[in-house]
Amino acid sequence: MFDDRSPIYVQIADGIKNDILSGALEEDGQVMSTNQYAAFYRINPATAAKGFAQLVDEGVLYKKRGIGMFVSPDARTRLRELRRQRFFADVVDPMLAEARMIGVSVDEIRKHLDGAPR
Repeated sequence: MFDDRSPIYVQIADGIKNDILSGALEEDGQVMSTNQYAAFYRINPATAAKGFAQLVDEGVLYKKRGIGMFVSPDARTRLRELRRQRFFADVVDPMLAEARMIGVSVDEIRKHLDGAPR
């Protein structure tokens, strides 16, 4: 599950975000504890805790003292909006800049997208 592209705690946080976006984790649903997560993936509990702490800091998860961690009620909506913004900044805007540089019009791009398989 984990690779060398980024720290494991970041990959944990990203994986949980993806699970929320895909619907595998529901809003207000309980998530595995950090110890369960660490045992399941055979990683250091402190690493799992760091990933979960990042998600709490970002407002994606919240703690219920003595019960566990839960997905924030608005997490999916907020994550989708952040991903949409990042998609346009990281993918669409550079693509449009490249298209302008090589003389591809927005109309040509639209026609190409309209004909693309779905």
